[in-house]
Amino acid sequence: MVAAAFAAMFASFGIAYSFGAFLEPMAEEFGTGRGATSTFFALTSLTYFGLGALSGVAVDRYGPRRVLLAGGVALGAGLAATSQAGELWIGLVTYGLGVGIGVACAYVPMVAVVGGWFERRRTLAIGVAVTGIGLGTLTVAPLAAAMIDELGWRTTHLVLGVGGAAVLVACALVVPRPPVRPGPAALTLEEAVRNRDYRRLYLASVLLSVALFVPFVHLPGYAEQAGADRVAAAALVGVIGAASTAGRLVLGAVAARTGALRAYQGCFLVMGASFALWGLDGGYGVLVVFAVVLGVGYGGFVAIGPAVVAERFGTTRLGGLLGVLYTSAGIGSAVGAPLAGLAVDATGSYVPVVAGCLALGLAAFVTTLRVGR
Repeated sequence: MVAAAFAAMFASFGIAYSFGAFLEPMAEEFGTGRGATSTFFALTSLTYFGLGALSGVAVDRYGPRRVLLAGGVALGAGLAATSQAGELWIGLVTYGLGVGIGVACAYVPMVAVVGGWFERRRTLAIGVAVTGIGLGTLTVAPLAAAMIDELGWRTTHLVLGVGGAAVLVACALVVPRPPVRPGPAALTLEEAVRNRDYRRLYLASVLLSVALFVPFVHLPGYAEQAGADRVAAAALVGVIGAASTAGRLVLGAVAARTGALRAYQGCFLVMGASFALWGLDGGYGVLVVFAVVLGVGYGGFVAIGPAVVAERFGTTRLGGLLGVLYTSAGIGSAVGAPLAGLAVDATGSYVPVVAGCLALGLAAFVTTLRVGR
């Protein structure tokens, strides 16, 4: 179960988070600025986090096999159609829906499945599974940049679509529904909306996500502007992914000692404060350090969040609860990347973007401190 979840997240998130490598060549061909082209990523993230509420409920009701098959078909068809897009709006629809549905069907359902199979070491199991996100980002982002240089962005989309679809379909063939276990009754959606702690977790995730996904789209462009070549710039997203892998494993172990909630709060602090490093404008080496720090916090955030929800709100409806909570990340990511692109286009500077991300990240941390009080 953990291996299948790892593979599904490796493929789906590796493709989704490689978009920073496509930003410049697509903007150049379509004759658009960074803000308009960033809408590809924003629509995609809004789709996969927003549809997580539906895919989470679907996996609770129908099991993971049908959900993963639907995701594989959507991912392959969407990227194949994007590779043929002649206008920006067509690419927005095909990429956003294809990749968005693919990730939605791979992420929340598989986290819920792993959570359902494990009891005593749930945080560790989820942490290992979601390292697929980090290693997928580490591998696919620079690979996509190299392929774009050799094949162009259209053929690269097609190749990634075929490969990603094949992985999700293969995972669907080997993953059964988790067993039903006795445990605390989970909140219904109506109860969750009325629960103060659940609302605070939701608000913190919105604030953080506005900032968190900006580097995935705009850090490569910033690095290129600072003098890095295309592959090295795209590799910064890979560094975030690699560091997040370490964060998922190390901070998952920390959570076993400190408690999931306290470790989760620490992840928010690390991510928020990391943007001060980006603001130093100290060259490529400092950007690598920023990517490492952000990635470690991000990895812990992804790995520990499901355990926090399971501990505080129960496990019997974990897919639906996680799916609804993750719509907050969809809202934040849909807002952050396009606004950052518009700000850079308007001012010619990344300073307002970095300052805004720093403020939002720290505000999200303060919000998490209210959980449980």
